[in-house]
Amino acid sequence: MRIEISINGTSHEADVEPRLLLVDFIRNVAELTGTSTGCDTSSCGACTVLLDGASVKSCTVLAVRAEGREVTTIEGLPAYHPLKVAFHNEHALQCGFCTPGMVMASASLLAEEPDPTEAEIRMGLKGNLCRCTGYHNIVKAIRAAAPEMTK
Repeated sequence: MRIEISINGTSHEADVEPRLLLVDFIRNVAELTGTSTGCDTSSCGACTVLLDGASVKSCTVLAVRAEGREVTTIEGLPAYHPLKVAFHNEHALQCGFCTPGMVMASASLLAEEPDPTEAEIRMGLKGNLCRCTGYHNIVKAIRAAAPEMTK
């Protein structure tokens, strides 16, 4: 099946099997490897991207469902995006495997709730797992980035 998906503002067209996952399209067709392939069961959130602005776990979306839609990956955020800067400044990453998914889920969260409480942040990230940080610094980073996101 021939599909076309806009990823980070660039059109990507390919013949794909109907069962191809969006995460595999992103990584193998678009050759954008910032989106991690983690558990393949939607448990970890490492593959989180924005689909038309809403966060989705790209291992649960068929690429054909993204036909004609806009996908934003970690590479689609500017280098000095407030969340990227805050994650760095607040030491909100260690191994970095979950970081792209955490940042994308956080971007979606802050778009919906510009000034979230700690409880709202923790609830908003409940589908994203980190085995290294304990989440404390991730929450601090999101709180630090929130005011910058509304400017």
